[in-house]
Amino acid sequence: MRKFFGVIFIFVLFLAGPSNSLGQSTTHVSDLLTAAERTEYEETTSYAEVMSFIHTATDASPNLHLSSFGYSLEGRELPLVIFGNVKDATTESILNSGKLRVFIQANIHAGEVCGKEALLAMIRDMAQGKYAELLDDMVVIMAPIYNADGNERVNLFNRPRQNGPIGGMGQRPNAQGLDLNRDHMKVKSPEARSLIRLFNEYDPHVVVDLHTTNGTRHAYHITYSTPLNPNTDQGIDSFLRDVWMKDVTNTIRNKVGWEYYYYGNLPFRAGDAAWYTFDHRPRFNNNYVGLRNRMAILSEGYAYATFEERILATRYFVEEILAFASSHRTQIEQLVSSADQFKLTGTELGVRFEPKMNSESTEILMGAVDVLTNPYSGATYFERKDTVYTQVMPEYGAFQATETSRVPANYYVSAAAASLVGAYLDTHGISYSVLKSKRNQDVESFTIASSEAAENEFQQIKERTLTGAYAKQNVELEAGSLQISSDQPLARLAFYLLEPRSDDGLVNWAQMDKWSAVGSIYPIYRSLE
Repeated sequence: MRKFFGVIFIFVLFLAGPSNSLGQSTTHVSDLLTAAERTEYEETTSYAEVMSFIHTATDASPNLHLSSFGYSLEGRELPLVIFGNVKDATTESILNSGKLRVFIQANIHAGEVCGKEALLAMIRDMAQGKYAELLDDMVVIMAPIYNADGNERVNLFNRPRQNGPIGGMGQRPNAQGLDLNRDHMKVKSPEARSLIRLFNEYDPHVVVDLHTTNGTRHAYHITYSTPLNPNTDQGIDSFLRDVWMKDVTNTIRNKVGWEYYYYGNLPFRAGDAAWYTFDHRPRFNNNYVGLRNRMAILSEGYAYATFEERILATRYFVEEILAFASSHRTQIEQLVSSADQFKLTGTELGVRFEPKMNSESTEILMGAVDVLTNPYSGATYFERKDTVYTQVMPEYGAFQATETSRVPANYYVSAAAASLVGAYLDTHGISYSVLKSKRNQDVESFTIASSEAAENEFQQIKERTLTGAYAKQNVELEAGSLQISSDQPLARLAFYLLEPRSDDGLVNWAQMDKWSAVGSIYPIYRSLE
């Protein structure tokens, strides 16, 4: 019977107006329900339902504004909901407001839908006057359905061990088969290009990314992460780790009795128990945002908690993040500004890294699960039990550099490579100048000693690794060559993108293969003077 009413509901949405436009809606905001709420948490909200829902909410409140920030591969608009005391959703209105800008995205992996449902419920409540205390200090920018195409590929066997929604959920990659949370450096998807364009234009101080985890049977309702790349500004890193996340964790524990902690997993195969975080590379959203000198927080709802609990746990997390940001607005703005003004030239940053044990004996809360059966697919899934016990183990929650390189005063890109490299610099918002005439320049050039492509493709690319060494040289730079100064806010990102030994730059993603032959000189030079 529930499925029947779901069909009727979608039909009503169709009559209300086109789902793939930013038009008007006739439903009253007080009647809004997410698909999860409407089906007793058996289903998740479709793209058409999301669009109708946010039309209604934004029509109902002068503090909610509807826009879009791009398109999916299949041409779906990527909706953007702005909550703020601003005239409209334009970048001019938001930037000129002088308020703290917080961006929250959900559904980057469209099988991990608790963030989408939590944001929709919050948007509905914003339309009815809740969270008004935030309006004096911030503008909240929300993208509730980032992987819009993946969201529509609902299948009962997507993420089969996850505890609901038992009516199915979308898939992890986008319609190209790309993982959008591995696409921040190579930007091969229209969704990632749209997101980074948003970062460049709206320039949020804080970025929150909502996921659902799986794997280890722990006892946390949420595990979270801040930027994991050691090249992140230390002021931002320590504030997030030592102040913000501790405050949020303690507040939620005191309010509802739920435990949140830093993201981790036990080894999936053989090995001693230890709590390992995921990855340091900026292909991941939280690490990428950190290299842009902005505050980044990743949330992972526990996959084996009920769907309803995951949504609620995610909502609690977002609410406390916003409350903390509001009360610490000045400090956040100062830390971001300080990171932007920091002079990197001559400092050593990492290009390759390894996990770092930040504690020999951490008390990790472990749990247990019941094995249940999805009545519609027959597949088994796990549901968390209230069992909680403490296991002491090493924690590898950070990374350390195994190889570093000095940040130059300038990078120079040869005229031959300028078009390709310049396109990436433009995409990421990195500033550069174009030489109008040829000139001789003392530089360090990198001669390639070995060049190896991976045997198998990852994200449709065979990643490449170069070895070699820098040596001083005087080169003639032709007109059309590029000069990238390290005296700019995005210098950390430029360094990671351009260094030939970087584990997540243009070389790694095989974008410089034309110039990667053994014995040749890498066409990006650097000057330390």
